[in-house]
Amino acid sequence: MRRLRESRGVSRPEAGYAIRASESKISRMELGRVSFKERDVADLLTLYGVADRDERDSLLRMAKEANTPGWWHRYTEVLPHWFQTYVGLEEAASMIRTYELQFVPGLLQCESYARAVIRQGNAEADEAEIDQRVDLRMRRQRRLTEPAAPRLWAVLDEAALRRPIGGPEVMREQFEHLIAMSKLTNVTIQVMPFQFGGHAAEGGAFSLLRFPHSDLPDVVYVENLIGSLYLDKRDDVDVYLQAMERLCVDSATPEQTIEFLGDMLGRT
Repeated sequence: MRRLRESRGVSRPEAGYAIRASESKISRMELGRVSFKERDVADLLTLYGVADRDERDSLLRMAKEANTPGWWHRYTEVLPHWFQTYVGLEEAASMIRTYELQFVPGLLQCESYARAVIRQGNAEADEAEIDQRVDLRMRRQRRLTEPAAPRLWAVLDEAALRRPIGGPEVMREQFEHLIAMSKLTNVTIQVMPFQFGGHAAEGGAFSLLRFPHSDLPDVVYVENLIGSLYLDKRDDVDVYLQAMERLCVDSATPEQTIEFLGDMLGRT
């Protein structure tokens, strides 16, 4: 839809006006962050000059399929609405690049570490809710070992590995899990060591998502305690992309990282 709109020189405000909506709704539609009403899609296709019946039917069918709830919707009771969008984008991504400062990234957490992190952040939750949250995190990880797995490139600040979560036994299991995950052909792990000093991502953790279709923009995801920020404007994405590229150059190599993790495992 974004490609069609831009090919016709239609601005987001103009598209929004055509379907009695705001510019922000058009943006959310093009990012897949809201459901599609068939009437809205039909009106936009008319605005964009799509008159071919087969093409219109195909796009309308895709819009209908996009409204089908993903597997993660069964976790809505424990999944914040602002994170549902991220899980959907993560599921569609062909490459996920992430920098984490405080914890091991969720996609690389072993189950015991994930449980300790989730319990710490949800102190008032009962065990059933904790189990459901852990199950969701483990379900997200499965895609990394499936046939059409995305490429995951993670940079972990040394602080994330030094922070004791769940006790020595949990940390040993987590180090072993990171070493095992780093051996997957689609997973690259690097550590940003303390000894490097200041670095390109002093602003905090973030993730970059890239999709298999070239006309879909990269998306930057930044999370905070009560919500999240999604950035897809080229100028904004480029700032984070440059920071990530710099991090990958300045961090320990993947081979050095495995040695570092082995040393951490031996000291735990």
